[in-house]
Amino acid sequence: MSGWKLAWIKFSRDRLAFTGFLIILCLVLTAIFAGVLAPYPEDAFKIHPALRLKPPSPQHLLGTDHMGRDILSRLLFGARVTLIISFIAVATSLLIGVPLGLIAGYFENWVSELIMRIADVFLSIPQVILAIFLAQTLKPSIPNVILALSITYWPWFTRIVFAETRSLTKSVFIEATEALGANRLRTVVLHILPNVSSPIIIRSSIGMGYTILTAAVLGFLGVGAQPPTPEWGVTIAESRQYLPEAWWYASFPGLAIFLVVLGFNMLGDGLRDILDPRLRRGFE
Repeated sequence: MSGWKLAWIKFSRDRLAFTGFLIILCLVLTAIFAGVLAPYPEDAFKIHPALRLKPPSPQHLLGTDHMGRDILSRLLFGARVTLIISFIAVATSLLIGVPLGLIAGYFENWVSELIMRIADVFLSIPQVILAIFLAQTLKPSIPNVILALSITYWPWFTRIVFAETRSLTKSVFIEATEALGANRLRTVVLHILPNVSSPIIIRSSIGMGYTILTAAVLGFLGVGAQPPTPEWGVTIAESRQYLPEAWWYASFPGLAIFLVVLGFNMLGDGLRDILDPRLRRGFE
């Protein structure tokens, strides 16, 4: 039986991981087809003063906000904003952190030490605090939110890749590859990188959820996405002065953030069980 088939069998048997996968799949489909699924697509930005703060009803399943906009429609378009922010931020962190981790792990010189000390400085500061500082320093906008999240998250990838690479450089097959005359670039790209891909994938999945949560915090504090952007954190921030009467205004965006972050975490845990060779050996 092939490794991919074994991985799929184990993944399908893990109910929590498969549930997380379904949640993420729903998020992606919602982001892609938001314009089709939204009952009032124009309500992502259009104002209806006569419909402000209407409770959930057959016409507006999740109610309306303080400007009369349909909350369900804004949540669907907000999924697109949320997914774009988190995906670009994690992808940028990967492009920065993985090469630096490979360099620091494979070479043992002052460059390696410099990279890891810089990463340690970033890791010593809570990511949320550093992201808030950077987003506040820059002009509040979605591109600057992505930049702040990328700057604060790349050290996690660097630290993980560094540890895995450093252990692999002492492996017999790496020493054999070097003895056969393979250059360093070929050794790193074709032999080390594929063997550190599992923790990278796991960290990426968990990082997507954490990035979504951090982006929502920045939007809530007013240093992230700005109104009228239908971002979930911004929506919760707008609802504060209307609580507790308009309970639906904050409840549904908060529930959306909770489910999506939970889905990415469950998916990451499932991928860890599948991709970790030590755990897979027991399954086989």
